[in-house]
Amino acid sequence: MSLEPSTDAVALTREDIRAWPKAELHCHLDGSMRLETMLDVAKTEGKMDVLPADSVDGLRKKLQGVEESGTLEAYLTWFGYTIPLLQSRDVLRRATYELAADNAAENVRYLEVRYSPILHVEEGLSLEAVNDAVLEGLEQAEQDLDITTSLIICGLRDRFESASMRLAELAIEYQHEGVVAFDLAGGEAGNPPKGHLHAFYRARNNLLNLTIHAGEAWGPDSIRQALFYCGAHRIGHGISLRKDPELMQYFANHRVPLEICPTSNVDTQAVPSLEAHPIETYVRSNIPVTINTDNRLFSRTSMTKELWRVYQHCNLEARHLREIALNGFRYAFLPYQQKQSLLRSVMEGFPMQATPETPLW
Repeated sequence: MSLEPSTDAVALTREDIRAWPKAELHCHLDGSMRLETMLDVAKTEGKMDVLPADSVDGLRKKLQGVEESGTLEAYLTWFGYTIPLLQSRDVLRRATYELAADNAAENVRYLEVRYSPILHVEEGLSLEAVNDAVLEGLEQAEQDLDITTSLIICGLRDRFESASMRLAELAIEYQHEGVVAFDLAGGEAGNPPKGHLHAFYRARNNLLNLTIHAGEAWGPDSIRQALFYCGAHRIGHGISLRKDPELMQYFANHRVPLEICPTSNVDTQAVPSLEAHPIETYVRSNIPVTINTDNRLFSRTSMTKELWRVYQHCNLEARHLREIALNGFRYAFLPYQQKQSLLRSVMEGFPMQATPETPLW
């Protein structure tokens, strides 16, 4: 595929991007704790043995090793430092609120947080109690800050489908109380989406939005299963989509958005570098692309950093980056009228004019 070179006359700065209104659609709660909070909770609850260091600087240095994970499965082992700390209502509420606050501080106006409640019941909480705590954190953030939030519940692909079915039922139970979608996350290779088909059938028949991690550590067949077996409306990552040109065209034709997390994709070696990332191919092929953090803690990133890194390394122009930022609002799992209202409210935050080929929607 021949890609046009970058010829944009508009030069962006990192501060320009920080000032833009932004939307984050793919952010894991358990991968986005503050280091200070991890240390405080570990000390307060007598869990220092969970952490690899006893200071913020020590934790920061240790977490640099995430860059050498090499595989998705190795990357996921880092969650062993956060999940044991996220086992009480107070900590879940606090971590969720702080995640929203960190996003609001860089002008993220809409945030979808995702997590799997089943990972947070090790100390006696019910799934409902876990979910209530997380929703309380988001509700408080909306009251205190200029941010709109939603929650996505994740099934886990390495668990039995019965667990995914229970989580889908939980998502349905809360779909009018802040939960907007059902997802499938976890180690991808050897754990195909169709193994959780009935959970997605249940969610879909209750009119939930669906997003599925696919095409990150496995090929395009994983994406096809996510779309055509499970009915996904968005695809998390989708890095291997480029290997299937016909499927790429389907994404463009049917406006199926990708939730791309560039730094995380390098950390897991889904791509060898940002320069080798297929995001340029997708953007120039008219596939809807959103940029996200995945895990603010483990990938040591933010929405501003992710957009800036893409602008620096991925051969895209300012106009492309602007449309990517707007896509975060266009493809939010929000009711249509609310989404339109949010889009109109953020448009003035972008100094460049809208391009004819990219309507407001």
